[in-house]
Order: sequence, then structure tokens, then C-alpha cells
Amino acid sequence: MTTAAETFSPQPTGHSRSRTLGVVKLQFMNTQTFVWVPVLVLGGAWLATLLIYWIISASGVEGPMFSGGSQAPLWYFAVVGAQAMNLTYYFSQAMSLTRGEFYLGSLAAAAISALGISTVFVLLGLLERATDGYGINGYFAYLPWIWAEGPFAAGLTYFVLTMLTFILGFWFAIVNKRFGPLILTTVLISIALLLLGGAALVSLNSAWSDVWMWFVETQSLGLTLWALGVCAVLSIGSYLTLRRLTS
Repeated sequence: MTTAAETFSPQPTGHSRSRTLGVVKLQFMNTQTFVWVPVLVLGGAWLATLLIYWIISASGVEGPMFSGGSQAPLWYFAVVGAQAMNLTYYFSQAMSLTRGEFYLGSLAAAAISALGISTVFVLLGLLERATDGYGINGYFAYLPWIWAEGPFAAGLTYFVLTMLTFILGFWFAIVNKRFGPLILTTVLISIALLLLGGAALVSLNSAWSDVWMWFVETQSLGLTLWALGVCAVLSIGSYLTLRRLTS
């Protein structure tokens, strides 16, 4: 019988990517984290949104209805990132995998899951366009601002934002393991204060109109490219933190 240790053994296989692929398999051993719970969150948000649309439509309200419910799986991927770190890191170290291999494999697993959920998002959007919002003018995935550049751009936006939340959750879990919950809480509070400080600065300079205009001019695809750059920076930062984590 093949044990888990043998399955993910770091012994050379003649393939340079085998160890990283082993981490991907390791992550997907827990299919609930990377597959079923994200699908359940998306499906639950979709069903709840349709029920709300049906109630509104039955009351005689006219006009298109849009919802932010499709972002629910995005926020859950922060939990996925934390679980990917907490549940498998020490096991990977017991298998003598390097931190780099563990990190790349975890990102690859997240990318596979994010690609799947983004594909579902795009298919739902195409269905909504074809049926005029399920016949009641209600839209869950098809949000015109995100879909302005077409379905591929909409899927890319969803994918990048999913990866962004995953990396944040993964990094926060690393910080928690490296420095403890007190430092993690301090970091989270500091980030919240910085965001509030930025909002206060914009308000004091009466610059909200300029901020909104920048968002409008940059458009969804442009903001996605900015988010992709943020993902790259956060990936480097989280990996550097992971390298200093003691086993």
C-alpha cells in the first residue's frame, strides 16, 4: 500500500516540476477547501440572489437588477489561502519539500481553483446575457462595467481578484505562524488605519470626484492589470516572509 509520505516523496523523478506538482496534489487532497466549499459559496450566493430578484420582480418593480453576490467566493479565497498554509505547511516540511516548492505549488493549486470558479462566473454571465437576466432582468455575474471589454476580460478580472485574496490570506497565515496572533492583529489594524487615513486625506482635499473619475477612466481591465501588479508584489512579500518561517 502506498502511503501519503511515499506519494509526496521528494525523490528525483527526472522531471524538474515533479516536486511542485506534488504540492498541488497535496493541496487538492482536501477537496473541500479548494473545490466544494468555493462552489457551494458561489452556488448559495447565486440562488439567494435569484430568490431576491424573483421577490422584487413579483412585486412589480421594473428595470435591470444587479447584485454584488458574485464576489462572495472572492472573499472566501482569503480563507482558502489561510487554510492552504495552516493545514499543509508542516506536512510539506516533513516531506523535505523546500519552501519555494511549497509556495509555488500552493499558488498553482489556487490558480487551478480560481480558474475553475472564474469559468463558472463567465458561463453564468453568458447565460444571463442570453436569457435577459433569467427572464426577469436580474443579473448576478453579468455586471456591465466588468463585462465592458468582453467575457475574457471579465473572467480575467474575476481570476486576478480571486488570486489576490488568496495571496492575502496565505500571507496573513504566514505572519500568524511566524510572529503570532498579536502581531497579526496589529498588522491588520495598521492596514485598516492606513486605509481610513487615505480616505480621510481624500475627503479633506475634496478629491473623491477625481478618484471616481480615475476608476471610470481606467476601466475594469485597467484596474485588473493594476491588481495583477499588486498580486506580484504581495507574492514576493509573502514568499520572503515564508522563507524566514522556522519549521
